[in-house]
Amino acid sequence: CQLFLSVGSLDSSGPRFTPLVVVELASDTKEEAIAWILSRIRDQQQNGGAELLVEQLGPGVGAQEKENPNMFLVGATRQRLLSGAEEVGLFKECNDGSMRGFTCANKHNFKDFEGDGDSFLNMAECQYIIKHELDTLRAKDETHVPGHTQVKLYPGKSIIRRLQSKGILIQIFPLHGQEELKRLSFSWYKKVKLSFQPLDNIRHYYGEGQALYFGFLEYFTFALVPMALIGVPYYLFDWEDYDKYVIFAVFNLVWCTVILELWKRFSASLAYRWGTLSRKKAFEEPRPGFHGTLGFNPVTGRKEPLYPNAKRQLRVYLVSLPFVLLCLYLSLYIMMIYFQMEGWVLSFHDEEPTFWTGILMFIPSIIYAVVIEIMNLIYRYAAEFLTEWENHRLESSYQNHLVLKVLVFNFFNCFASLFYIAFVMQDMVLLRQSLATLLITSQILNQFMEAFLPYWLQRRRNKKMIRKVQKRRTVEEKELPLAEQVRLEADMSTYLGTFDDYLELFLLFGYVSLFSCTYPLAAVLVVLNNVTEVYSDAFKMCRVFKRPFSDPAANIGVWQLAFEAMSVIAIVTNCALIGMSPQVKAYFTESETQLILWTVAIEHMLLAFKFILTFLIPDVPKHIQIKLARLEFESLEALKKKVFLQGLSEWKNEL
Repeated sequence: CQLFLSVGSLDSSGPRFTPLVVVELASDTKEEAIAWILSRIRDQQQNGGAELLVEQLGPGVGAQEKENPNMFLVGATRQRLLSGAEEVGLFKECNDGSMRGFTCANKHNFKDFEGDGDSFLNMAECQYIIKHELDTLRAKDETHVPGHTQVKLYPGKSIIRRLQSKGILIQIFPLHGQEELKRLSFSWYKKVKLSFQPLDNIRHYYGEGQALYFGFLEYFTFALVPMALIGVPYYLFDWEDYDKYVIFAVFNLVWCTVILELWKRFSASLAYRWGTLSRKKAFEEPRPGFHGTLGFNPVTGRKEPLYPNAKRQLRVYLVSLPFVLLCLYLSLYIMMIYFQMEGWVLSFHDEEPTFWTGILMFIPSIIYAVVIEIMNLIYRYAAEFLTEWENHRLESSYQNHLVLKVLVFNFFNCFASLFYIAFVMQDMVLLRQSLATLLITSQILNQFMEAFLPYWLQRRRNKKMIRKVQKRRTVEEKELPLAEQVRLEADMSTYLGTFDDYLELFLLFGYVSLFSCTYPLAAVLVVLNNVTEVYSDAFKMCRVFKRPFSDPAANIGVWQLAFEAMSVIAIVTNCALIGMSPQVKAYFTESETQLILWTVAIEHMLLAFKFILTFLIPDVPKHIQIKLARLEFESLEALKKKVFLQGLSEWKNEL
């Protein structure tokens, strides 16, 4: 396979193909089990194998006894990768500029397919294809894994998922392409410059899911710029005049609706360009951790564990839901302790106001912000444990339940105190101070947790290997031997996906859209945070984590709904803040009920306007809609032609 430059120096002891993926088995795996797994990976497709190339990784330089010998390099021939691209439904650009599903029969109709197609597929696509082929390896007539009688196998079930759930398979990860990674790092984060991120290069190396996250991060940052530009003079000239926040609140209402609608159009354009917008979703297999009594799946006809949905719902509503409510109560209790601390400090400052008591007034908010982050972290682990215990069959269902739990708690934990100050205490000075303290403290903690801490832990974990890397750099950038490079990457932290990254952006969006009219510098702080976030996240992806497998995403998924829900809450919040302003109250001096009715009426009108705007602005740009409709029409015509030719052939045979 001549697809890429090698990931390390391939000497005579190296593999005879370009290694793309690493499979690591447990060190105590039986020899017969290893032989069986390798034979299934190498076997022909018609015999139920993956038809891939695999070789054992040799010992590294100065190999130690504690090194795991059961590490294997997996690759594939060029033709196998091309047929795999057709199997997974990979979309590529045609010579006419349209995006179509790749087929080997029409391979020469695709742009950049030259000769035998050596450079047609990028490295991330090839690694995704290999992962797909490994995941679709299914048990045939084996009853258990050879040498491990306790690990039962069921006909038609995924072998890889079974090995993962039983601890025989430790990890599967794609290798970094060192030369390509250097080029990406240089254009992405090594040069500090005011420019757009290389989204196409990120997608080329990490896949569409990762590129969409960085695209959203960049879009959100630029969308905040108008609010930041308005916020700076607003902060400088109207700092003590809280009557004037009405204009800023009105701008908030329009801003949070428009940016989300425009993002849907922008993400659709990116997804079409990258070939994931019209790509059909693969049939979901059960999660590795899913368990139940053995039965037949009525859809596939294969044996697999079955778990009653009623039992799962009982776990959700009788255990998980009460636990979440208990956590919300605990969060409320801690919030009231914070207000007691705030009251004590305020009374202490009023008795004897000095510079130090002025500084002391910020301490309760800082402590509360730190406690919020700690509670969010603890709750996250509890939510993951509970969602795992609920035993969801599909990964998508698991993720949806986990996201819902985490979002509800994080929203309540982070914003409950601000709602209480704004609408119960109605203290705009304290609201401004609390918002500023929570926002700044959370940003500092997040930067520490996401950038500095992982890098420091990584350095501690791989001190010896890091020294080799540093020594290698001093010798004219000479590459590490392949075995050393693979073992270095195997010891890196595993990237757990974009969940935490989107969650952080969701909370920042909340701080800006809900209450920033009382603290106009919130948008400025979030812009600064997002700029540093781009560089810290890029650094982590390139230097701290293993390379993740490509995720062929067409949008940001459930997070789009989360942000839209936040924008609806923002409309209600800002309308309430406008109704509470002295400017507006001056028009309703005689009847407070009339003020409330007018506020609710305007809020309903703005919600209606938001949904009308959602309807009027198409999610997919018109020119892309036309291209997708043309592709669907041509597919139907081709299908009709195929059916007609088959019928004609059968009629001739009958004659």
